[in-house]
Amino acid sequence: MMQAKYPAADPADPDREARIEALRRAGRLITQVRENIMSVMVGKEQAIDDLLIVLLAQGHALVEDVPGIGKTTLVSALSQSLGMSFGRVQFTPDVMPSDLTGYSVYNQHTGRFDFHEGLLMKQIILADELNRATPKTQSALLEAMQERQVSVDGKTMPLPKPFMVLATQNPVEQAGTYPLPEAQLDRFMLRIMLGYPTEEEEAEIFRRHIAGTAERGLKPVLSQEAVDWLQQLSRQVFVSEPIHNYVARLAQASRRIGEVALGASPRAALMLVRASQARALLFGRGYVTPDDVRALVDDCWAHRILLTPDARLNGRSTSDVTAALLAQVPAPRPT
Repeated sequence: MMQAKYPAADPADPDREARIEALRRAGRLITQVRENIMSVMVGKEQAIDDLLIVLLAQGHALVEDVPGIGKTTLVSALSQSLGMSFGRVQFTPDVMPSDLTGYSVYNQHTGRFDFHEGLLMKQIILADELNRATPKTQSALLEAMQERQVSVDGKTMPLPKPFMVLATQNPVEQAGTYPLPEAQLDRFMLRIMLGYPTEEEEAEIFRRHIAGTAERGLKPVLSQEAVDWLQQLSRQVFVSEPIHNYVARLAQASRRIGEVALGASPRAALMLVRASQARALLFGRGYVTPDDVRALVDDCWAHRILLTPDARLNGRSTSDVTAALLAQVPAPRPT
């Protein structure tokens, strides 16, 4: 059986009972957050799970879809469910980099420069409509998202831990927007698509708004200490050598496809492994399986892969490429 190949599930493991109890506790905590979010979100279970995977893996998420789907509601619900500091930035072309990183102002009374914290000095940042920010402002996020720090006036200041950027983007409207560059997209662990609700879900949305329950605020159900513990536990999820090799083969194959101008980077491959660890924990397992990897390839890589102009003209999408990768690269099998 596959489980016998993983130390986390080995009956002879002396720490087996402690591991099982940790997984059970993690399951209870994750369920609390999921149920809290679902009290204001109708459906969207997959999107909620993807957002929780990003949280557990200490990544950032790009929530992308047409207007009115519930992107901001989903991100706000997660932030309200966690007992951590929260900041929201409504991006427009007039938002400056210093608004995000902070700035120094000369104080005439003291004769010194006083530092004013920027909007990024929070643990959870809702970057609403990120593609409305100018490229100069978008670039201010690169250091923050990768290094968890900001540089102002030659000084480097760490950001609060944990630090998480949850950005929304409307891919349909182009007026007044600036496409996110590849370097920016590569910082997002997952791209989350919500999609339209079903007929039953849409009717339930109407009922909740008429009853006034859709606008109610949420109370935090998870402390910062619990989030830290879950994130550390996610890093301890076992990844076997065949899984490492499988992700490496997928990344190498993405760079050899003729329709692809830019394949998955090493950072993208590493993020896929981290996300797979978080997905395993989300489903109560202490080890990663090939199914974890396969389930996340499109969400993790589709926004990173760049197609050639000919491929775009032929109507090909990056999701077509990720599907082809999964079909071409065989997954490891237990022996």
